[in-house]
Amino acid sequence: MALTIRRGSRRLTFSVLAAGAGFFAMLQSLITPVLPTIQHDLHTSQNTVTWVLTAYLLSASIFTPILGRVGDMVGKERMLVVSLTALALGCLLAAAAPSIGVLIAARVVQGVGGAVFPLSFGIIRDEFPAARVTAAVGAISAIVAAGGGLGVVLAGPIVTALDYRWLFWIPMVVVGLTALAAHLVVPESPVRTPGRIDWRATLLLSGWLVALLLPISKGAAWGWTSGRVLGLLALAAVLLAGWLVAELRSTNPLIDMRMMRLPGVWTTNLVALLYGASMFSVYAFLPQFVQTPVVAGYGFGASITQAGLLMLPMLVAMFVAGILAGRLESRFSAKAQLATGAAFNVLASAMLAVAHDTRLEIAVAGALVGLGIGLAFASMANLIVGSVPARQTGVATGMNANIRTIGGAIGAAVVSGVITAHPQANGLPREAGFTMGFLLLTGLALAAALAALAVPSGRRAGQRRRAVAPVRGDVPEPVDLVAVPATR
Repeated sequence: MALTIRRGSRRLTFSVLAAGAGFFAMLQSLITPVLPTIQHDLHTSQNTVTWVLTAYLLSASIFTPILGRVGDMVGKERMLVVSLTALALGCLLAAAAPSIGVLIAARVVQGVGGAVFPLSFGIIRDEFPAARVTAAVGAISAIVAAGGGLGVVLAGPIVTALDYRWLFWIPMVVVGLTALAAHLVVPESPVRTPGRIDWRATLLLSGWLVALLLPISKGAAWGWTSGRVLGLLALAAVLLAGWLVAELRSTNPLIDMRMMRLPGVWTTNLVALLYGASMFSVYAFLPQFVQTPVVAGYGFGASITQAGLLMLPMLVAMFVAGILAGRLESRFSAKAQLATGAAFNVLASAMLAVAHDTRLEIAVAGALVGLGIGLAFASMANLIVGSVPARQTGVATGMNANIRTIGGAIGAAVVSGVITAHPQANGLPREAGFTMGFLLLTGLALAAALAALAVPSGRRAGQRRRAVAPVRGDVPEPVDLVAVPATR
C-alpha cells in the first residue's frame, strides 16, 4: 500500500522536485549582493571572499553531470536524496562558519546539490504520463530560473531584518525537510542504466572543468595574461582532449559522445552556451548598474533591497513564461519558444544599451529578460529530454546545465572586463562601459537566437536517437513507451 501511495503521488513528487531545484537555484544568487558584508564579518579580503562564489560554481559544475549519470545507473530517487542532504549539510556548515575557509568548504558541499536539476528531469520522465512531461519539465525549469532571480530579491530584506547567516539557516531547514520528503514520497527509479563509473573519465572531466572555469572566474583578479591564467587554460585544453579520447574508447562512458552528437542535443547545447553568457551577465551587472551612486552620472544609488525590487518584474515574467511554456508546447513548439526567448533577450539587451535612464526602463527591460529566460529554460530542457533515450536523461540534462554555466562564466568575465576597462577618477565604472557591455550582451543574445534556428524541427530533433547503437557493455534499451513526444 505504501508503495502504491508513493508512486501515485505525482503532485507530491513534483512539489519535492520543485522545492529542491528552486532552493539550489536561489543559493546561486542569494549571497551575491552581500559579499561585502561577509567580507567584513569574517575579516577577509575582497579577492578571498569571491571564492564563496567560485567554489560553488566549480563544485556544481563537477557534480551535476557526474551524479546525473550515477542517478541513471543506481536510481534517481536515491541520488536526489543524497544531493539534497549534501545541500542541507552545506547550508548548516555555512550558517555556522567561523571563518572564510570553512564557508568556502561549505559552498563546495552545497555544490553537490547541483545534481537536483538532471535528477528532477529524469524522475519526471520516468514517473509522469507522456502527455504531462513537457508541462512538468517546463514548470521545473521556470522554478529554477525564478529561483535564481528570487535570491537577488530576498537577500536584502533577510540581511536587513536578520543577519547574512540566515541566508543559509532558512534554506537548510527547507532543504532538509525536502530531502526527508524525497525519501518518503519520490518513487524508486524504474529506468536504470547498467554499467559502472569510468573513474578515469570522471577525473578528466573534473579536471578540465576546474582548469577552464577557475581562470575564467579569477581572470580579472589574476590578470588575463598571467602565467596562472594561461597555464590553466592550456591545461584545460589538454585535459579536454584527453577526456574526449577516454570517453570515445570507454566501454562504459560517463557521457556518451554519440549522444552529444545528436542534432537536437548539440544545437541546444550551443544555444545554452551563448544564452548562458548573456543571461548570467544580466543577473550580475543589472543590479550593479542600479546600485551605482548617482554621483557617477548614471545609476540610481539603490540599496540592495531596492535593487532587488527592481528585479521583481524580471522574476515574475520569468516564472509566468516558464509555467506557460510547457502548456503551450502543443501549439508553440519548443524550438519556436527557444528562438522567441532569445529574441526577447536581444530586445531587452538592446533596450538596456540605449535606454537606462529611468527605473521604468530598467523594469521593462528586466521583464523582457524574464520572458526570454522563462521560455528558454523550459524549451532547452524539453528539447534535451525529447532528444535522448530515457537511460541518458540525467547525464544529458546535467551537461546542458553545465554548458550553460560555462557560458555564463565566460560571458560574465568578458562583460566585466568591458565595463571596468576605463574607470572614472573615483574608481566607478563609466556609463560608456555599461553601454558597451549591454551592446555585447545584445550580440551574444543575437547569436543565441540564430543558433536556436539551427535546432532541428519535428522528429529530426531525435531521429538519430533510435539509430545510436548501445554502448559496449550496456544492455540494449527497451522500447521507450514513456518517452517525450518528439518536439515539432
